[in-house]
Amino acid sequence: MNDFEQFGQLIDSGTYCVSIVTHEERYALEIIRKTAARLKRDMWVWTVAEGVRDGLIDGSPCIADTDAPPAGLCSLARAKPGSLCVTLDLSEHLRGGKALRILRDMMDSFHKTGIAIVMIDSNDNLPEVIKAYSKRFELSFPDEEELRQIVRATLQRLNRNKPIEVDITHRGFDTIVRNLRGLTRRQAARIISDVVALDQQFNDDDINVVITNKRRMIQQGGLLEYMQTPLDLDEIGGMRTLKTWLNQRKDVFSAEAKAFGITAPKGVLMLGVQGAGKSLCAKAIATAWQQPLLRMDPATLYASFIGESERNLREALRQTEMMSPVVLWIDEIEKAFASAASRSADGGLSQRMFGTLLTWLQEHQAPVFAVATANDIEALPPELLRKGRFDEIFFVDLPAPEVRKQIFAIHLRKRNRDPAKFNLDTLAEASEEYSGSEIEQAVIAALHEAYANKSDIDTERIVATLKGSPPLSATMAERVAALRQWAKGRCVPAD
Repeated sequence: MNDFEQFGQLIDSGTYCVSIVTHEERYALEIIRKTAARLKRDMWVWTVAEGVRDGLIDGSPCIADTDAPPAGLCSLARAKPGSLCVTLDLSEHLRGGKALRILRDMMDSFHKTGIAIVMIDSNDNLPEVIKAYSKRFELSFPDEEELRQIVRATLQRLNRNKPIEVDITHRGFDTIVRNLRGLTRRQAARIISDVVALDQQFNDDDINVVITNKRRMIQQGGLLEYMQTPLDLDEIGGMRTLKTWLNQRKDVFSAEAKAFGITAPKGVLMLGVQGAGKSLCAKAIATAWQQPLLRMDPATLYASFIGESERNLREALRQTEMMSPVVLWIDEIEKAFASAASRSADGGLSQRMFGTLLTWLQEHQAPVFAVATANDIEALPPELLRKGRFDEIFFVDLPAPEVRKQIFAIHLRKRNRDPAKFNLDTLAEASEEYSGSEIEQAVIAALHEAYANKSDIDTERIVATLKGSPPLSATMAERVAALRQWAKGRCVPAD
């Protein structure tokens, strides 16, 4: 069912108090307006800016002296039985006092009056006593068919204001629509407006502009981040076992694979030494499967308002599903959910959010492949390691000699140096127990030193840089040894 059908069913079932938390206020009002018209009910809308007005008639006059929350609620309470009464941003005025008391009294009488109140708010900060009464209604993201209609309607509106030139292929149009998935209706229309405003044209060249604007818009939300990925797996040294595993599952999201009886993989957990390349593995998966990579930092999900953190997590996961197929990278998962393994002082928030994530990892059906990375085994709740949450648990160890040679060659080529002019065997020997990121930093440090001395880098300069900066495996030897010992027999080596 679409949003209109689901909301209508909610009202038909006798629900008298509904909460909608959204930034798409206009769309939510349209749903309620169509439902009221279909059910032949009155509709009243209250805002602190205008007071109470008829919600079924555009431009209808407001009832005098109803802009204050208590007066507005009293006016809604006198509505005709069966009316749909809508409040906009009422939660900001329910911190206590008269308005909260009137609303609670209204709710107690809903079963007698048949009035239904729908609270549309931009933030999820309703008082707990009101949340206990209300039914939450989640607005869906638009599907591809609705996005097509949004794009066409936006172009028509823009063309009426100022003629635009539309010269786009069917394939280009489909690509733009596909890249708008996961955005709200308002965001999709805004992107199309911004694209056209650049040159008053809409063509295949706008695909990259749409992708760029979408990336910027998602990152403004703070919950998800679009990540750039390597163009080729050759840019990633080692990881032979992981690369083989990925190649075997490259086309598992296709219809042919489903017909063959294959269940699409849901994700992997990457454990290992810090700096050894776990983050690079997430990028490797997106590169190998040619899928977008979204990064979710669990720490950014936590908010000050009660209930807002859980909503942030649900919203991030829901948005990810709408963008599918996609690779979701959950970075340093243990930092955000470590307290879920023990009693914490956050009132059980970590445990609730961790439970939500676990349920999603196991039950989600959308083609989203989750890659969780972690450095601290002891901080991970044991439930996360149970089979079924992830398809496989990989351990990323410090690179072997041959892999270190590959890593040196990759980073030298990136900086316009010919690896053949360096003694890679010597560099591999000198960098024993160094991580991939430490090797990269050694090359960078050698470049800085050479530039300052008006010379160029060579094998000896890089070796000297390595000797001057001990690796993490030396400064935290006991911890690295314990991590390796734990991984034996429990994880699949990535290389």
